[in-house]
Amino acid sequence: MPGTPTSPTSPDHSPVPAPVLAATRRQALVGGAVTLGAAALGTSLGSPAALAATSVPRNPAISDPFTLGVASGDPLHNGVVLWTRLAPDPLAEDGLGGMPNSAVEVEWQVSHDENFGTLAASGSVETGPEQAHSVHVELERLRPRADYFYRFRVGNEISPVGRTRTAPVPGTRLGRFDFAFASCQSYTHGHFTAQSHLAQEDLDLVAFLGDYIYETPDQGSIGRGHFPEVEVRSLAEYRLRHAQYKTDRDLQAAHAAFPWAVVFDDHELENNWADDTSYEEDIPPEEFLLRREHALKAYYEHMPLRAAQRPAGPDLHLYRRLTFGNLVDLHLLDTRQYRDAQVEDSERDDPERTLLGADQRRWLSRGLSSSKARWNVLAQQVFFSQRDFTEGESSTFSDDAWDNYQVERDGVRDEIAGVSNPVVLTGDVHANYVVDIKADFDDPRSRTVATELVGTSFTSGRDGTEQNPGDAVQLAENPHIKFINRHRGYVRNTVTPTEWTADYRVVDYVSRPGSPIRDRARFVIENGRPGARPLA
Repeated sequence: MPGTPTSPTSPDHSPVPAPVLAATRRQALVGGAVTLGAAALGTSLGSPAALAATSVPRNPAISDPFTLGVASGDPLHNGVVLWTRLAPDPLAEDGLGGMPNSAVEVEWQVSHDENFGTLAASGSVETGPEQAHSVHVELERLRPRADYFYRFRVGNEISPVGRTRTAPVPGTRLGRFDFAFASCQSYTHGHFTAQSHLAQEDLDLVAFLGDYIYETPDQGSIGRGHFPEVEVRSLAEYRLRHAQYKTDRDLQAAHAAFPWAVVFDDHELENNWADDTSYEEDIPPEEFLLRREHALKAYYEHMPLRAAQRPAGPDLHLYRRLTFGNLVDLHLLDTRQYRDAQVEDSERDDPERTLLGADQRRWLSRGLSSSKARWNVLAQQVFFSQRDFTEGESSTFSDDAWDNYQVERDGVRDEIAGVSNPVVLTGDVHANYVVDIKADFDDPRSRTVATELVGTSFTSGRDGTEQNPGDAVQLAENPHIKFINRHRGYVRNTVTPTEWTADYRVVDYVSRPGSPIRDRARFVIENGRPGARPLA
């Protein structure tokens, strides 16, 4: 009922704690539409007369606080998360975005139309310096599988308008689900041209699989150097790095176009980190955990995540599940916080080694065994299938991928082989791959039990190329790998009850803006037939 905050549900549809920024008594989430007209935020997006007509208490005068744009995420059948962060001076050295050291009230609106003539929900939240003036609004009581428009206001300043879409009711019949997945967007390696093309798609969701920022001091060679010009370690520095990325207009456009489901990988903190262990430095765990606390707090402050993902110290509960009708269960994994540290290849078959940790592994097993979806999707970070880099009798594997946790990987493989249409989505490696997941990776004749789709980077690795010289060895030594390409871009997916179509969309360069986008390859997975086949 109007004015009554409601308890949100998690992506598993179980109760979660109250939102970080709890809605005030003026929250007006309603089951149907309610027309508020000019007395809300104004029927035109910046009308001073309409703004003056409101009776809402004024916030401190803050000039253009919406420099980081808006975003939405983690859609459920009855709502989504809305995000913004107030930052009139986004690169202020203290990491607080030029905001006053005080609480600020932020109003929000959700509408059925982009002119905000008819509202579906509205309310206000309070945010302050302890959250870097970030805002997370968890909406409920929206219509299933419906498009909505949203915006924020502080004083007389109105944010850009975002568009979002709710999910279908779990278990209901769904004929089609369109989404893209992407990863690895180094600000210094390239312009976010692929993100600008992504914003023009018609999608239900974007799944971002990690490396949203890079922690390095890299100043690049294209006039897009990192700020601050150091490897970030403190909370202020991580906030600044996130803010710098969020000022990119193409990235803002992609966030404003659809809801995103995000997971982190390593560079949101440090290259190849594992649990409480630094991969790059020989430092005590307690020192590294303090850096991890800073990084994950800043990550949450800049992402459209639910209160269930709010970090507690150095810990952030990232793994979760999104359901789209009876068609797709999307299991979002965390392959960083619980993993054992990397070891040499000779130790990779230790049965005690874990990438997921015991609790996440049990959660995944329960979700897979209870799934009624046509397609079961693992959205995660690092290469899942076996990948031998060395020609001939000897072998070499990545120590930062599932190969370094061989027994657990094989156990997960055997488990997903028993569910309906398993597909693993992967980022991290700055290249496109299509892989048949085999019952025995060492026997090419063994049964194909699932499919791995690996997406290239948005920009990381700079302009990219068709293939690297070593890719011929990979293809020869790993016959289950069917395709490799190293251009930049993302993977667009159309999922129906009968097939999954993956379009590998690439740009030819990112070192300068303006590259057109093209479909480099298209693969299809048929219902009930693991493995992907190419389409001309």
